[in-house]
Amino acid sequence: MNYDSLKKQLEQRRAEILEHHNSHEELETTELSNYDNHPADNATDLTDQNTQQALERHEEEELESIEVALEAIKEGTYGTCQVCGEEIPYERLEIVPTALTCVEHADQSPEDHRPIEEKILDAAAEREDMDNSFEEVEDFGSSDSPSDKA
Repeated sequence: MNYDSLKKQLEQRRAEILEHHNSHEELETTELSNYDNHPADNATDLTDQNTQQALERHEEEELESIEVALEAIKEGTYGTCQVCGEEIPYERLEIVPTALTCVEHADQSPEDHRPIEEKILDAAAEREDMDNSFEEVEDFGSSDSPSDKA
């Protein structure tokens, strides 16, 4: 199948992201000092910074997905589901040109990693002696420990 139009679309979006990244200006605070600044002004500045960081992370992830899709086109594997090996419908690729899986396997990406905390929490939940967990933590000290008493 010919994916030239999708390749052009991916390359155009990549160029847009790179141009935006190169012309991006850092957000600056509107105040010279926090001494006389109202807390709401500080909160607004912080919110603006957090929003900008989130948008930048999203663009970085999108750029990475585009690079992977372009590499798949180059290798000749584009349009084939990485999980089941079936052909991805062209209509799906038109809507999501970075798709590397079919709809049925969209949430089962081979690179899908779960947070490490889940393993720790799952292991803790499987422990039979969960009733003693407070005592184990208290062995390290608490607010009633002698070192904290005056």
